[in-house]
Amino acid sequence: MRLGLLTSGGDCPGLNAAIRAVVRRAERGYGFEVLGIEDAGRGLVERRAVPLTIAGLDHDGYDPYLSSGGTLLGSINRSTGYAECELHAGYRDLGLDALIAIGGDGSLAILHGQAQRGGWSMVGIPKTIDNDVALTDRAIGFESAVRTVAKAVADLRTTAVSHDRVLVLETMGRAAGHLALHGGMAGGADVILLPEIPFTVDGVMEAVERRRHMRGQAFALVVVAEGITPPAIDVDPSSPTAPRGPGETLAHALHTASKGTFEVRTTVLGHLQRGGSPTPSDVLLATSFGVHAVDLVAQGSFGRMVASRGPDTVIDVAIPDVVAAGSSPVRLDDPLVQVARSMGVYVGQD
Repeated sequence: MRLGLLTSGGDCPGLNAAIRAVVRRAERGYGFEVLGIEDAGRGLVERRAVPLTIAGLDHDGYDPYLSSGGTLLGSINRSTGYAECELHAGYRDLGLDALIAIGGDGSLAILHGQAQRGGWSMVGIPKTIDNDVALTDRAIGFESAVRTVAKAVADLRTTAVSHDRVLVLETMGRAAGHLALHGGMAGGADVILLPEIPFTVDGVMEAVERRRHMRGQAFALVVVAEGITPPAIDVDPSSPTAPRGPGETLAHALHTASKGTFEVRTTVLGHLQRGGSPTPSDVLLATSFGVHAVDLVAQGSFGRMVASRGPDTVIDVAIPDVVAAGSSPVRLDDPLVQVARSMGVYVGQD
């Protein structure tokens, strides 16, 4: 059995731990040969693949890939620009019997479609800091990104207190607010704005004033998911000083609503959320996912994606069901939303 392995889409912590688990399970458990395909679909087209072995991943007894960030195989999150037939020819020319693809909802949907049309045998592993892949409680990378957001909120608090500022932190997450919600709560944010829950500038202002009254200070920490609908502001968008992005737009609206009494600053966390070493929980999840994915290949159970249920259970689901379900947003009845409200955190309208 020659097993192909690739990472597709945006990177995140934990990918190398999943690669390591696939290689170890494939070699130790079944004697499979593993080829790591570089740069996802581009590597398939260009026939760029490297043998992956336990010995090759072990550096004189040091196991660097267990807790390293990024992906040793490289990744792309855009169209390769190659014809579909070239992808299929690459799969055949590399002599692959099966493919394990580690990706987010978009990558897995695209690759599954290619597998169906090209006659590939494929198993998927979900990864994304957005945690918006359907039918799994967790995806690789999410917990590590939550740690980064939480630390940023905690670090920003010290400067917010020093200057009595309202600080707005913009997170990634696309159209889902999981990262902002979990990171904001773990860091102690006063306001958390999500794409799934409508909010008003007045509501944010009330929350800031409430914190000011409780503490006798004017500082507050506002976490904003990148997918929110920013408030309308009276600014020429062509102006070089016009706000860019939802975080800056909200900051401008708050400054205007406060009539200048609040000093507001914005931090866009950006790709820091994709970087760094994975948390232990992400390493454990990635390892469990990698092992289960190889077991599915050995069983001939293709067209499946590994998934988590609860903190310790790994199952698998049909990729067509994942695709049909679409992106997984924060539910309005999410228990953490209720916890946030009970703690006095403004998360939008009930």
